[in-house]
Amino acid sequence: MYKAITFFDLDHTLFNEQTRVDPEVADAMHQLKQNNVLPVISTGRNIFEIPETLAVTGIDTVVSANGDYVIFENQPVYKAIIKPTIITEFMDFAKSHQDTTTVMNNEGARIDYVTDDTRSNYKSINTRIPPLGARDFIKSNEIYMMVVSTVGRDQKYIDTFKDTLTFYRNTPFSMDVVVKDGSKKRGIQELIKNAHLEGIPTYGFGDGNNDIPMLEYVDHAVVMGNGLPAVKEYAEFITTKNTDQGIVNGLKHYDLI
Repeated sequence: MYKAITFFDLDHTLFNEQTRVDPEVADAMHQLKQNNVLPVISTGRNIFEIPETLAVTGIDTVVSANGDYVIFENQPVYKAIIKPTIITEFMDFAKSHQDTTTVMNNEGARIDYVTDDTRSNYKSINTRIPPLGARDFIKSNEIYMMVVSTVGRDQKYIDTFKDTLTFYRNTPFSMDVVVKDGSKKRGIQELIKNAHLEGIPTYGFGDGNNDIPMLEYVDHAVVMGNGLPAVKEYAEFITTKNTDQGIVNGLKHYDLI
């Protein structure tokens, strides 16, 4: 049995500002394993987006898509599927406001069309814009998450889809969209239940709004020095910035490495 489980957000947490894992952070992940601590990525990103991260860190357990798709030791243990009818309704609504929708699963993504907000969004996260063809993609693929490129219309989306979807504003140009009540907390709960990891102390590292459910749930909540002020309110410990040994210092604070 593991002596602890550590959950790590990626952007502005485990990642540096070039969306990469610094060597000392990768080394820390390997040290955790040597110390019988399970490192888990807990992210709004999808698994197809992070193969290099998994390779360099040696991590094989992931709470992805804001909790909607979870793997334990490379095997799926939980998924929450957005219904195709809801996706179509959502895409139509977004298009009526000149907003674009990206549909995603663990293997890939498609977008319906591209706007300036779309370009700004993907530039901000150092990621290429997905290929076109979202409406065809949903005909033959399960969808665990969507991203809507939008500015200034958050409440319209929340009010319109309050009964079916949950939203996380993670960039100035976009919101992540998951099933109703989907969250990193839900994904972590499903991981612990389905992988039989009950009773093990949990630690969470994050910086942004979609990390709040995770930070509320874990036994020990660590917020990065660069974290949003509202997120720091949930911290048991505030470590240094992600670009200033934040992960390493946080793990050392709890004697995990």
